[in-house]
Amino acid sequence: MDDPHRNGRPPEPRSDEALMLSFRDGDARAFEELVARHRRGLFNFLLRSVQNRSRAEELLQEVFLRVVRSKDRYERTAKLTTWLYTIARNLCVDESRRAKFRRTTSLDTPRRGMDDEGPAMVETVAADDVPTDERAAAPQIRQRIARAIDLLPEDQREVFLMRQINGLSFKEIGEIVGAPENTVKSRMRYALEKLRQDLADFNL
Repeated sequence: MDDPHRNGRPPEPRSDEALMLSFRDGDARAFEELVARHRRGLFNFLLRSVQNRSRAEELLQEVFLRVVRSKDRYERTAKLTTWLYTIARNLCVDESRRAKFRRTTSLDTPRRGMDDEGPAMVETVAADDVPTDERAAAPQIRQRIARAIDLLPEDQREVFLMRQINGLSFKEIGEIVGAPENTVKSRMRYALEKLRQDLADFNL
């Protein structure tokens, strides 16, 4: 069998699931690679869900801690990303329940945590869903779009974030939130319609 290194081709990267199985069998480096692959995406999802950098970092650590605790029970029955985002989403739901009676929201208050790592929200919205152009480079427009996303109903906002920010498929999102794929698509459609209405003065 040809050696890919001898032919000048790098070895194919191992899948998430293969890495997780290796970690389950004691390969700590496999876990480090999984963290490197998914830390940024999970952090962005958590940050935009809880809107607080320090809390998002704490929840990120909790996601990976739960992976470590559950590694011996891991079975390759679904995509690892689905499992990871299910954990992250459940943590966000719990956080929302704890915070909803003490949180106050003001549209005049700058969005917390959005100067953190990862692209700005407006830069990650698909152009054919909520089109943007060079006008969106203005900070006040980015803030306006971020606020509009924050005001989406929770079930619509989480679908929007998973789809537009993290690039998950509707099928994966359905498995994460426990809803049929068509329901997820409907939530996405309603989210986009509401964003267009809220941002109508921008002619998006």
